[in-house]
Amino acid sequence: MTVTFPDRNRLPVGRQLRRFRRLRGIKQDHVAALLGVSQGLISRWEAGLHTPSPALYRRLEKLLASKVDPAADAALRRLIENAVAPVHLICDASHVLLAASAAREAEWGSRATPFLGTSLWRFATSEIVASEERLPDRGWFEETDPGMVLVETGGNGSRDMRILPSTLAWERIALADGRIGRLVTTIAFA
Repeated sequence: MTVTFPDRNRLPVGRQLRRFRRLRGIKQDHVAALLGVSQGLISRWEAGLHTPSPALYRRLEKLLASKVDPAADAALRRLIENAVAPVHLICDASHVLLAASAAREAEWGSRATPFLGTSLWRFATSEIVASEERLPDRGWFEETDPGMVLVETGGNGSRDMRILPSTLAWERIALADGRIGRLVTTIAFA
């Protein structure tokens, strides 16, 4: 079955979808979950090998027209900033810092403000890097919730953003703009 799209001057739906995902840092499986279809179908749409049914096209059109509301996660940010525990939130794909508690700032020996919107990857310890590399094996990027991942880390020796020897808990959390965040909590010091 062929679907006639309302505006032939627009990009093909697959290219629109790919562009939407890349601009927002969203994976195919997340879009698939939002639309109730398989990741493989999203891949075929993006490749131009399949066309959405009229009903799915209308749902996809709504998704593509959605705007990112920077205030949508304000409550989550406030919860993190006011948390008693040393905790911070990063974008799971880019490691960009989104929010941090005062307890985390004390642990880091640095205010979070200069680092907001920048990747924290350069401060990662070798243990954090190794744990990151094992995430696919733990089902971290699957549609189902992988649960909490515990990471034992040594210190990084940085004066800009100190990581102390500790046990960290990593948890995935959906953000309002469709990205996945990672909540990082120190649960014990070594």
